[in-house]
Amino acid sequence: MHLNIIYQDEYLVVIDKPSGLLVHRSMLDKHETEFAVQLVRDQINQHVFPVHRLDRPTSGVLVFALNPDIARLLGEQFSTQQILKRYITITRGHAPELGEIDYALKEQLDKIADKKAKQDKAAQAAFTTFTRLKTFELPFAVSRYPSARYSLLMVEPKTGRKHQIRRHLAHINHPIIGDTTHGDGKHNQFLKQHFDFSGLALSCLTMKFKHPVHQSDLSLHCQPADHITRLLAAWDIDRTSLNTMIKDNEEKQRDE
Repeated sequence: MHLNIIYQDEYLVVIDKPSGLLVHRSMLDKHETEFAVQLVRDQINQHVFPVHRLDRPTSGVLVFALNPDIARLLGEQFSTQQILKRYITITRGHAPELGEIDYALKEQLDKIADKKAKQDKAAQAAFTTFTRLKTFELPFAVSRYPSARYSLLMVEPKTGRKHQIRRHLAHINHPIIGDTTHGDGKHNQFLKQHFDFSGLALSCLTMKFKHPVHQSDLSLHCQPADHITRLLAAWDIDRTSLNTMIKDNEEKQRDE
């Protein structure tokens, strides 16, 4: 697999991670043979150090340091919430035009990978904002309603809890389509049957932070995952229209 490199210098490398690719080896997927860490290392012929993570089904901007010191400096920016992250997603239902979700999250521990972790940690503060870009209504009765409604959202997690966006949107009853853990199985099945849609409708499109050495502002971008753009195209939103929506939202956020 050849990965798309968004940015590279002597200190860090940034890729557009495909949906379905693990960031690094995990006890949860012992039989998996490809990982972003390994693929990037082999592609640039240099060791890389992950400084954050994206869930396996989530695509988008993924940052690696090229030495441990840079990894530490970038890690400090992530841990102190100095990094801006914007995701695009499609959710069930018509979400509000603007929203803030201030809802503490208990750490989700895996029985295998986290068996040595403290099991009784208190819920951690978690905060997410979102902007609605578009709504859709399809003439299909998926559950008890006569039509199927969806929203296209731009989401900014202000904190970095595990599965934060997925859990927060599910908390306000607008789960992400394709989410098999926190989502709506009936809608996931409907979209698979009628639109051949599978995968999680979540892509990290933008990440902004200070370069750990130069202190210049870095603004890194990538395109939404193909499975998301194919579904939107079936709903009459082509890539040009989608990119215009995203650009207009970015400009509005900058002006505010």
